[in-house]
Amino acid sequence: MNRADFLRRFHHIERVHSERDYPLSYTGRPAAVLIPLVDYASELRVLLTERAHHLRHHAGQIAFPGGGAEAEDSFPVGTALREAEEEIGLSPERVQIIGALPDYRTISGYTIKPVIGLVKPESKLTLDKNEVASAFEAPLSYLMDRENHLTHHTHRHGQTFPIYFIPWKQYMIWGATAALLRNLSFHLIADDKSLSS
Repeated sequence: MNRADFLRRFHHIERVHSERDYPLSYTGRPAAVLIPLVDYASELRVLLTERAHHLRHHAGQIAFPGGGAEAEDSFPVGTALREAEEEIGLSPERVQIIGALPDYRTISGYTIKPVIGLVKPESKLTLDKNEVASAFEAPLSYLMDRENHLTHHTHRHGQTFPIYFIPWKQYMIWGATAALLRNLSFHLIADDKSLSS
């Protein structure tokens, strides 16, 4: 899937299904993540991070650059861009914001706004090793193919919730990151439709 195909699919959707998020009983702390789509001539690739392994929360998990909103941020875009610059050294000037997905609430008490941006492929990254162990790219077409999404169900407070997993090479993308990718897939690919359609 290249840039033109992505934009056509993303901006011409009428009704989109979203995966169930965690039903917080309070307003979650506002947060934003950047879904960086690296714009190669023939395809888009998703830039993901592996969180540092010494972190207290979510150590080693695969994530998008992002975090909690700060008072000086222009939320949500400002938060997503600031966090991306802090975590992986991605300059805001290298990102073209093209849209956002619906909010997604997490069991950890955040209400995440996913912001989507196109990134120039020659962008140099400088990882903050206090937060990020590594960064890697995966093809958007692979991540959007729901045949590659695995589902596990968990039970909490008498309710059943799906947890999604997307394996890619040596990485396992799961939790909120996988759910956000799955939600993006609903914006791009109608149910039971292939990427080639």
